This record gives sequence, C-alpha cells and structure tokens, in this order.
Amino acid sequence: MKLNSENLSQLSQSVLRPAYDRGQIGQGIVHIGVGGFHRAHQAVYTEMLLNRGKAGEWGICGVGLRPEDRGMQEALASQDYLYTLYELGDGSDTQIQVVGAIVDFLLADDDAEALIRKLADPATRIVSLTITEGGYCTDDSTGQFNADLPQIRHDLANPQRPRTVFGFLSEALARRRAAGIEPFTVMSCDNLPHNGRVARNALLGFARLRDAGLHDWIAGKVSFPNAMVDRITPMTSDAHRVRLREETGIEDAWPVVAEPFLQWVVEDDFCNGRPAWEEVGVQFTEDVTPYEAMKIRLLNGSHLAMAYLGALLGHRHAHEAMQDGQLRDYVRAYMDRDVTPLLAEVPGIDLAEYKDTLIERFSNTAICDQISRLCSDGSSKFPKFVLPTLLEQIEAGAPLQRTALIVAAWCHYLRGIDERGETYPIPDPRAAWLREAACVEERLVETFLGLEEVFGHEIPASEAFVAAFRLQLERLRSLGVRATLELTMAE
Repeated sequence: MKLNSENLSQLSQSVLRPAYDRGQIGQGIVHIGVGGFHRAHQAVYTEMLLNRGKAGEWGICGVGLRPEDRGMQEALASQDYLYTLYELGDGSDTQIQVVGAIVDFLLADDDAEALIRKLADPATRIVSLTITEGGYCTDDSTGQFNADLPQIRHDLANPQRPRTVFGFLSEALARRRAAGIEPFTVMSCDNLPHNGRVARNALLGFARLRDAGLHDWIAGKVSFPNAMVDRITPMTSDAHRVRLREETGIEDAWPVVAEPFLQWVVEDDFCNGRPAWEEVGVQFTEDVTPYEAMKIRLLNGSHLAMAYLGALLGHRHAHEAMQDGQLRDYVRAYMDRDVTPLLAEVPGIDLAEYKDTLIERFSNTAICDQISRLCSDGSSKFPKFVLPTLLEQIEAGAPLQRTALIVAAWCHYLRGIDERGETYPIPDPRAAWLREAACVEERLVETFLGLEEVFGHEIPASEAFVAAFRLQLERLRSLGVRATLELTMAE
C-alpha cells in the first residue's frame, strides 16, 4: 500500500500515525538539508509534540539547496510529505511510525526567490540546519570563514540569486530587517562542537563582506543555540524498504531507518520563540559544552577508531566490528584511557554507564550501520572528533599510541584496499587530495601530517606524536591490523 494521506486510516494498528489535522499545521520551522538524520531526530521530536495537540504553528518546511536533494523532495512530495520512521534494534523497544511534521519542501533550483520569501516570512521563526560538518565553509584548522570559495564569491556578487545557505539566510534576514520583522533563530543540528557558534561565525563572516550594517544587526538580534544531537541513522537501503513492506504493507519511497536511542541537548537561546520540546524529552541547558564534548569525543571519536581499522580488516558493518573482540577491546580502551580522563563532569550523566550504552548501540545487529558511512568525510570529522582529544593529550604529556593508531589507520585506509585485497571507494570531497598525500613513498609521515587544513600546526610540531604516528603506520603497513592492535594494547 502506497504511503499517502488517503491511506493512513488503512495502516495496521501497530503503526503509529499522525493524530492531528495536518491541514491546520503552520510552518514555523524551515529546515535546510533534509536527510535521514533530520527526519529521525528533530522532526520526530516535533511530531511527538504535534501528536499531543501542541506546536501547531511549528510544522516544518524542508529545503534542498543541492541538485541531489531533488530525489528526497520528489519522494516526499509523492507521499504528501509523509514518511515512515523504521526503528531497528536487538531488543523489543522499537516502533514503526508514520511522521507528518514535514508539510512542504522547497528546492532552491526550482525557485530561489520563493525560498527567500519563505525565509523572510514572519511565520518562519526557526531555521534549522543539517548541512554536514563540511557545509559551513569554515577552515577546520583556524575556524575562519572561507570567503574565497567560488560559491561564496558568487553569492556576494549576486545577493538576489544566492546558491549557498549563507547567501539565502543573509538575503532573507536583510529583507526582514528592512521590513521591521523580527529575525529567526538559526539552529544548527549538525554533529560538530559548538555547532551554533560555528553557524554564527560563518553567517557573520558572510554578512560582514556583504553589508556591515546587516552584520551588526545579525550579531545583535539573531540567536544561534549550541546543541548536542544523537541518533545513529544509517543510509536507507532497498533491503530496508523491502523489510518495511513485508512487515507492514507500507510502500515508502524513502523511509528513514534509525536505532531506538534518541537524545537532544540544546541551549535555551531562541530569539523568536520555540516549540515546548522539553515536554517530549529534549533537555534544555545554559551550556551544552560538557554534553557535546562527551558525545563527540566518545561516540564520534570511537566511531572513527572502529571504522577505519574495521574497514581495513574487511568489516562492512559496525556490529561486525563490535563482534570482533580485539577491535571492541581497543575501542573501549580508547574511551576509558584516552578520552574519559580529559572530559569535564557532565551533569546528570554516569560516564561508565554512557560508555556501556555506546558499545551496546555500536553492536546493534538489526540496524546494520555501514562502516562506509562512518568512514565518510574523514577530512572534516577528524578535526572535530579526534584531534581535540589528541591536542589535550599532547599538552598533558599523556600516552599517544591508541590515538595515533586512529590517525595512522585513516592514512592507511586512504590507499583504498583492505587486508583481504578488496578495494573500496573513499567517500570524502577531498579524496583525491588525501590519497595523494597518503600514497607517497618518500616522506609519507611528513607529507600526510603536513595537511594543514586537517592537522593545523601544533600536531605535526609534536615530536612525541609524530614518532607515535610513524610507529603505528609502519606497524600497519608491515605487520597488519591484528598484530598492531596486539602490540598497542600490550603497551
């Protein structure tokens, strides 16, 4: 049965569905970058409120800025913007739910002016973002906005015909300012440290070059709350679609698959109102820093520790890597001995319990999280997920061998061939640049660590780290992953 509004009443009683009149929902949130994570996370929290008869003015209008977003827009439009959240887990705490919180979807390629008008509309009070770690046009080593990118130069020269998120936000805010309309909150939901601050710096960096007065108005009026977001959401496969249809009869062009776990911690800093998300489990705080450091360094950093070594061993899914006792022990040792000693106290969180939960989540066999997904965009992930821990370790004079192994595994992985002799693609926008550095034979260590956009200046200047990295890379190349892990864990 094709998923659409007319067929909702025919769904199995075991499938949750919208308990509200979608025709009466306003569009107070515009979300840029509608992918699996947004549909499994922020949209679901909003859906929970809508099902309680609340947040009627906070429906979501999705936005796609890239040509490849058309597939998602067409899939959702064919289903009246409904989609299925298909939870997969090894326990009994899973559910299947049809979500209706997204009520429209605009594509910039179809009508840029319509999108600007939507953003400038007084009804739009929050603009949320999942544009990936690399989407903020920010230099990872300096934190500076990169104004020299061709697309940024285009938007500065053509403010009425923007292509980037910052061009669209700036033009919409300029129109709101001119019309005396209060600004919207810009809420990053991307998985990076101080995501609100990163979004603020990027937008102000763009606005400063466009109009000093607009820059000052944004700086004084627009809120950019930091947030910690968490839910493992693998890419939807045809196998997922088939399983969903067999289990429920639902034919969904693009369901979203996720683990049962769900968490969102947000700084309560909104300039134009917000939904009462705290009623459905969102934790609001004055400072999200300890929560995001915990999550980004323990979960995301450990994902990288697992993923690159796992890929080299030939594992293709996260649960396979966690069933590998040697690899699982290494990941837990990295959590316990390298990351945890550097974390501040996290209010309300037992870190030992949290780490137990992470191992359990990584081991979820039902969700089949792809190692290739975890390995993607390493050039953007390393500076955010692993290198902050490494820098603090260098400063503290702590042992470096386990963290050095993560970096060495990434370098070795970039050759594109695992220990079984099978090849794999390198899913990174900078793949060619990375592979060139990782595949040189002479001065490999100096060349790779010399990638300043990734490693900055301090890491390659650390003699202790360079020596640890060199040793681990030589071990991987000459002895292989198993022997390297054995030696590392014995040190």
